[in-house]
Amino acid sequence: MQYKEVRDSETTYTELMIPSYANFGGKVHGGIILSLLDKVAYICASKHSHQYCVTVAVEGVEFKSPVEVGDLVEIKASVNYVGRTTMIVGMRVECFKPQNGIVRHTNSCYFTMAAKDDLGNLVEVPGLILSNDTELRRFCEGKFIRKISQEKREILKSNLTNITRKEMEADCKEERCQIK
Repeated sequence: MQYKEVRDSETTYTELMIPSYANFGGKVHGGIILSLLDKVAYICASKHSHQYCVTVAVEGVEFKSPVEVGDLVEIKASVNYVGRTTMIVGMRVECFKPQNGIVRHTNSCYFTMAAKDDLGNLVEVPGLILSNDTELRRFCEGKFIRKISQEKREILKSNLTNITRKEMEADCKEERCQIK
């Protein structure tokens, strides 16, 4: 099996936030940021795998603060974890305000990407060489993210058919809902 270093696929992408990106509240629409994140995850995963890559899952996106029109958005990405055919790409979004030089951390997220060949079949990706404590920590985080994601998919696939109505009602007792 081939192995590659994390730095081989590290990606930094910067884009100016323009007025057409604004939402109804005058801030940059979250969908614009998600689209940029998807693009950067693809770039990073493709650099690692040397394959066409598709998004399998968005494992989490946290919007910590709004992005303003006129900000320079910088997305830093790395392959944090690899499975047999998938990679978890971790990304950090920072906004730079040119007028005052202030940099803010606005988003963090993880995308699971899968490598495919020209026929659309999943293909094995190179392993990952972990060169420092940060890379080791991120790999272990990725392993946990993968496990949680797989458990989430199993729950959603089950359609909760293994839980009785009485159990569901009891589980919702302290929630903000009314059951008829």
